Amino acid sequence: MLALLGFLMVAVFMYLIMSRRLSALVALIVVPVVFALISGFGTTEIGEMMLAGIKKIAPTGIMLLFAILYFGVMMDAGLFDPLIKKIVKIVKGDPLKVIVGTAILATLVALDGDGTTTYMITVTAMLPLYRKLGIRPMILAAMAMLSLGVMNMTPWGGPTARVMSVLHMDVSEIFVPVIPMMIGGIAWVMIVACILGKQERKRLGIIEIPDEDLKSLAGQEVAATDETAALKRPGLIWFNLLLTAALMVGLITSFLPLPTLFMLAFAIALFVNYPKMQDQKERIAAHAANALATVSMVFAAGIFTGILSETKMIDAMASTLVSWIPDSLGSHMPLLVALTSMPFTYFMSNDAYYFGIVPILANAAAAYGIDPAEIGRASILGQPLHVLSPLFAAQYLLIGMVGVDYAETQKFILKWAFGTSIVMIALALLTGVISF
Repeated sequence: MLALLGFLMVAVFMYLIMSRRLSALVALIVVPVVFALISGFGTTEIGEMMLAGIKKIAPTGIMLLFAILYFGVMMDAGLFDPLIKKIVKIVKGDPLKVIVGTAILATLVALDGDGTTTYMITVTAMLPLYRKLGIRPMILAAMAMLSLGVMNMTPWGGPTARVMSVLHMDVSEIFVPVIPMMIGGIAWVMIVACILGKQERKRLGIIEIPDEDLKSLAGQEVAATDETAALKRPGLIWFNLLLTAALMVGLITSFLPLPTLFMLAFAIALFVNYPKMQDQKERIAAHAANALATVSMVFAAGIFTGILSETKMIDAMASTLVSWIPDSLGSHMPLLVALTSMPFTYFMSNDAYYFGIVPILANAAAAYGIDPAEIGRASILGQPLHVLSPLFAAQYLLIGMVGVDYAETQKFILKWAFGTSIVMIALALLTGVISF
């Protein structure tokens, strides 16, 4: 019964947001509460479940809050101006080059494994150019999401680390064999960029921009995102670059918890770039709306996951799905895990899937003589869809920055993300990384 209610809850949630009956924020809060009541839980219990979910998501919410403020200050100070000018110079007025350049930039930035950082830097660098040329902002969101979906499979990105931890294996067993699949996934993303780029080139044409105007164009577009050019701090660009590099190193090495890293970096950046108290207040106020919209969505997602987990719906859903695998398909477990990892990682948090379901699948596969490492590799091939999950907090930041609709984003990007996973699964089968 709990499994049925869990599946129904997810289905109702998706219907309400896709049909625009409710906003994602409202649906994330209201839908799980209603289903918890239907399940027979009292208001006191539901309140505790909601709080439990909020507590779990709180570090992520704090990290996103201060990440938005930090990168907002970096934008104001002009840290990314040279990068934007360089990109403008290379791609000029060709929509195809702009979109392919977006995919390349997002892939490189996503090497740090952090969705927030990837989205902040990619959107900051490319959105002014998209606006100038009239390219659909949705394509910017798509390129960022598709690139992150592949690069999120790095050991420091999260999913692979969880697999290695729960299966007690190392990088050479899980991640290294998957590297060719990731290369294939990125190649697919570039193909998608070319397809969408050609569509936009046909729609908009190529805008010829004289070389002497490129520098001023980039400068004007960057300035257009600021309240005043006086906010720029060209004399501090090297300090800001080193501070950001140190922050990236901190994210990778995790020598401090992520929320405290961003809090500390933001405090330093704000004080050094804008030492006057009034300027600091204005910078915080300038980015408050974006921060509030994103963080409120994150805490709403915490309520959704809290009720899904604490009611044990998620456990019942997992057991039900595993029980649906017929014995006759046992020898094909790696392929089945790869295919089911797409819906699993879309509807569940990485923690729930990799700590709750993957061990069950690995044990089941072992009964058929299948190496648990194959199950681990197969389980991360669905990550391109995870970045579209309503439980993936960073996507709300991306949607807010780009200014696109949540439901439309799902409709536009889902098919391309699905294609990314299929390409990687096909390559995994062809190369023997997972068996059929």
